[in-house]
Amino acid sequence: MRTDPDISVIILSFNEARHIARAIVSVQPFAKTVFVVDSGSDDDTLAVARAYGAQTVTHHFINQAQQFNWALKTLPIETEWVLRLDADEVIENDLAKAISLTLPSLPAHITGIEFPRKHVFMGRWIRHGGRYPVWMLRLFRTHCGHSEDRWMDEHIVLTQGNSIRLHGGFADINLNDLTQFTAKHNAYATREAIAIFGERYALFGSNKTIAGKLQGSACFRRWLKVHIYGRLPFGLGPLGYFLYRYFIKGGFLDGKEGLIYHFLQGFWYRLLVSAKVAQWDRELRPLRNRTNRLNRLEELTGFTLFSGQRFHTRPAGTASKARAPTP
Repeated sequence: MRTDPDISVIILSFNEARHIARAIVSVQPFAKTVFVVDSGSDDDTLAVARAYGAQTVTHHFINQAQQFNWALKTLPIETEWVLRLDADEVIENDLAKAISLTLPSLPAHITGIEFPRKHVFMGRWIRHGGRYPVWMLRLFRTHCGHSEDRWMDEHIVLTQGNSIRLHGGFADINLNDLTQFTAKHNAYATREAIAIFGERYALFGSNKTIAGKLQGSACFRRWLKVHIYGRLPFGLGPLGYFLYRYFIKGGFLDGKEGLIYHFLQGFWYRLLVSAKVAQWDRELRPLRNRTNRLNRLEELTGFTLFSGQRFHTRPAGTASKARAPTP
C-alpha cells in the first residue's frame, strides 16, 4: 500500500527574507516538517519562516558543511528521509510529485536521490555551458548521509546504500542583484582558498575521518578539479575553463545573461580564488607551525577557523548556543 513520503526538510539561512517563503512553500506538498537553521539574520527571515509553518533554530555559523551536520545531529528529526534545500532554491511541482510517488516504493538499499539542478540568473535559465543538468544528491535516508567536512564545494555523501536520479524541476533562483552576487562569490572565493590551504598545509586534518561515498558526476568533477585544473599555471585554468564553457559547451547560446554569468562565475570567480591563494600563500609559506598558519589565515580571511574544527587550538565554547526549535 502506497503511503505519503516521510520527509524532513532542512534549510540553512542568513538574511533570506526575500527567498525563504518561496522555498518553504515549494516543499509543503510532501514535507512533514521544515526546519530553518539560521545564522543570526537581522531581517525578517525567522518571522517569515514561522509564519509559513517552519520550525526555526539559530546556531553560530562556521561554514555550510558544519552547519548542516550540526542540524542533522541536533534537530528532532523523526522522519525516514531528510532533504537539504538552500533558501534560494525551490522544488518545482513536477519534482514534488515525483518525490511523493517514488519514495514510498523504494527498496531499502536505495538511500539517496539526486536532482538535476538548474540555475536561473538575471531571470534566465542558464541551459548551456555545462550548467544543466548538474546532478546533486540532496535527499537521503536519515542516518545514511551527511555533508562532507569541507570549507567549499561540499556535497552530501552516503554512508551506506546507493543513489538514484529523479527527474524534475530543482531550481536555484536567487532574486538579488549583481552587487550581492559578486559579494557572495567573493566570500565563496575566500572559503575555497581556505579549503585549498587546508589541504596544502594539512590545517584541518583528514576528511577520511568523515566516512561516506561521493555520488555520480560530483566525484568526476572533483577529480578534474584536483588533478587537472589545480595543476595548471596561474591564470590558465580560469581562462581555459571560461573558453571551454562559453564556446565548446555552448554558453554563448544563453544570450546576454549567459555571457555575464559564464564570465563572472566561470572566469572572474575562478581567477579570484587563484589570486587569493597566490597572495595569502606568501604569508603562510614561511610559517612552519600549523597553529601559526591557522592564526594568520584567520586574520587574512576574517573567518573563524578554530572553534568548530575537529581539533581546537583555542578553548572550545566560543560558538553561540543554539535555540531550541520553535513552531
